[in-house]
Amino acid sequence: MTISTAENRFRLIATVALFIFAGVVHAMATEEAPYTVLKTDHIFELREYPPQILAEIIVEGELEDAGSKAFRPLFRYISGDNRSRGKIAMTAPVSQEQLGEKISMTAPVSQQRVQGKWAVSFMMPPSYTLETLPVPDDPDIKLRQVPARQVATVRYSGFWSEKKYQLYKEKLEKWIKDNRFTVTGEPVWARYNPPFTPWFMRRNEIQIPVDAGAD
Repeated sequence: MTISTAENRFRLIATVALFIFAGVVHAMATEEAPYTVLKTDHIFELREYPPQILAEIIVEGELEDAGSKAFRPLFRYISGDNRSRGKIAMTAPVSQEQLGEKISMTAPVSQQRVQGKWAVSFMMPPSYTLETLPVPDDPDIKLRQVPARQVATVRYSGFWSEKKYQLYKEKLEKWIKDNRFTVTGEPVWARYNPPFTPWFMRRNEIQIPVDAGAD
C-alpha cells in the first residue's frame, strides 16, 4: 500500500507541531504548591497542605467563564502590576522610580463560589510572606493567608465544563462520606494547565477541605 506525498507531509507537520507544543508547555511549567499525601484511592487523595498565601479576586459570571475573566488581572499582578517593596531604582539627575516585581506562578489556579460569585486565586510561592509580597496595583486583588488544612481531592482530565465539575464533585462527596471525613469548607475547582493545553492532557481537580480525624 502506497502512502501519498500529501499524507506524508501531513504526518510530518503534525509531528513537528506536537514537538513545538510540548516545548511550549514545558516552558510554561510552574512550581506546584507543596502538600503531603495521607491517603490514596484510585483518583482520590487525602492531602495535607501547609499554610499558603493566595492572591485572590472576586468576579461574577458562570463557572466556565469566571476563571478566564479573573486570569488577566491576576496574571498582570504577578507580571509586575504591583508596588514592589524591594529596592527603589534611582536615575539621574534627581528622579526615582518604583519598579514592579515579577512573581513566579504557582499551580494550581483555584476557583471557589462565594455568595453567588467566584473567588479565583493564584497561590503565591512559599518563599514569600504577607509582609514581603508586593502590594497589587489593582485594588480588587487581595492577598490572604490560608491556614494549614486537610483536603480531599479528586483528579480528572478533560474539558473545563460545569458538567464535568458537577460529576466529579459528586464522586468526591461520596468518597468523603464513605471514609467518614467531616467537611470543613467549600469545594474548590483547581486547574494546573494553560488554556491552550489539549483537553485530554489537562490536569483538573476538585478539592474539599475536610477533617479526617486522628490517624
